[in-house]
Amino acid sequence: MAHRVIIRPRAYYDSVRLMRISQALRAEPGVTEAMAMMATPNNKKILATSGLLTAEAEAARPDDLVLALAATDDAAAEAAVAVAFAALDERAGGDTGGAPLPRTLDAAMAVRPDAGLVVISVPGANAPREARRALDLGLNVLLFSDNVPVADELALKQHAAEVGRLVMGPDCGTAIIGGAALGFANVVRRGPVGVVGASGTGTQEITSLLDWLGTGVSHAIGTGGRDLSAEVGGRTALAALDLLAADPGTEVIVLTSKPPAAEVAARVLEHCAGLGKPVVVNFVGSDRSGSDGRITFAPTLAGAAEAAARLAGGTAPLPALDAAARDAFLAAARDGRAPGQRYLRGLYAGGTLAYEALTLLGDRLGPVHSNLAKGALALTDPFRSTGHTVIDLGEDAYTEGRAHPMIDPYVRNQRILAEAADPETALLLLDVVIGYGAHDDPARDLAQTLAAAQATARDGGRNLPVIVTLCGTTRDPQGHAAQAAQLETAGAIVARSNAEAVALAAAVMETPAHAA
Repeated sequence: MAHRVIIRPRAYYDSVRLMRISQALRAEPGVTEAMAMMATPNNKKILATSGLLTAEAEAARPDDLVLALAATDDAAAEAAVAVAFAALDERAGGDTGGAPLPRTLDAAMAVRPDAGLVVISVPGANAPREARRALDLGLNVLLFSDNVPVADELALKQHAAEVGRLVMGPDCGTAIIGGAALGFANVVRRGPVGVVGASGTGTQEITSLLDWLGTGVSHAIGTGGRDLSAEVGGRTALAALDLLAADPGTEVIVLTSKPPAAEVAARVLEHCAGLGKPVVVNFVGSDRSGSDGRITFAPTLAGAAEAAARLAGGTAPLPALDAAARDAFLAAARDGRAPGQRYLRGLYAGGTLAYEALTLLGDRLGPVHSNLAKGALALTDPFRSTGHTVIDLGEDAYTEGRAHPMIDPYVRNQRILAEAADPETALLLLDVVIGYGAHDDPARDLAQTLAAAQATARDGGRNLPVIVTLCGTTRDPQGHAAQAAQLETAGAIVARSNAEAVALAAAVMETPAHAA
């Protein structure tokens, strides 16, 4: 085996570009592993897990590039290094008809003076400056960038209110404006339900399920995950609610968020009550349900979609797992469990889906550890599970200097293999999110990893049941049916909603094992 670890000092590259280069290198003849990444502390942990962390890489700075690969022999390694250098040095560009790409926001506005919205995805330190300039140019802003200080977020949103514009974000990954999908979003039919989402995958699940229910979406406005915090005060959420209330194409409004600050929740709910349109509220982790005549409370994302569909005139419930398939899965999971297999491991790409799973499982199984938890249940090491564990792999610890796991599944795939080797792992609970922005065939890569993981478990005399939430629609470019078929062929059972997947996972863990 031949290894190469090369450092390029002070050479910043976009994480998506590095992900594509890494994927291309892994397909080169003789290459068994390849990673092109920035030398952030957490990326060094990934290198160490793969056996590619050298002393030079350990000493590299976060703005240094690390190219690390393993190959069957020196010739294959050198050939792959040459391919990597060629790809790194290739000038980034696109199909612009021969015209140079604008390199500044002002230059882009000169090309498209009619634009009304800009998507900003630059390092967090530079994002506030670009967003403020966009507001001054009369643009609404979707701020995809993360790692933006909360003080800058508040200042941007205050300025947006002053100039009559909207800032979605920072760390806003999903929006659908007038049928146009921005960031991570799904192909959904147009219709009467408007969504305000302080969560990306929460918005994706609700809008996708509305499509399955035959009810379309007018707009889905993202706010960024901190918008309903005490510091920011729900400024974007309140503005977005007003926009949807004034929109003649919106008849029903859905608001979804992780738990907001108590005083912000009270303010937002009072605002919802005065909008003059029915509002469905889903604060993920809250068990509040029912209706007070103006607001309908839904404890799950799926419940929010069903409630909104009913209010918009629909009646059909979401299709459930086939009862016979569910019972057969439960029986196989119970009968194949070894005595030491005691814990569920939830590995999520979607942060809100992970948080919903964490709270629902806690109600059924007791303590669940997580990188989303606080206090005693917070993971001390985000790269190692403890007891029942649910992880959001989209958190900064896993994405700093890397593409999001919905784009690049590498980190989760490695974690799946590690969990499969743990004799205490009894069940894997996963999500697959398709649509625009996501990996072009996530089920293919996941199915290959699951095959290796289940082989590892079998070699240890264990069964490894897998439950997957598949979030998306029939018209998404990856194809919902094709993704489901690949996952089922790999031995997973596929649920339509996260709540259904979590309920099945809890039932598996609550059922005594025959072997125990």
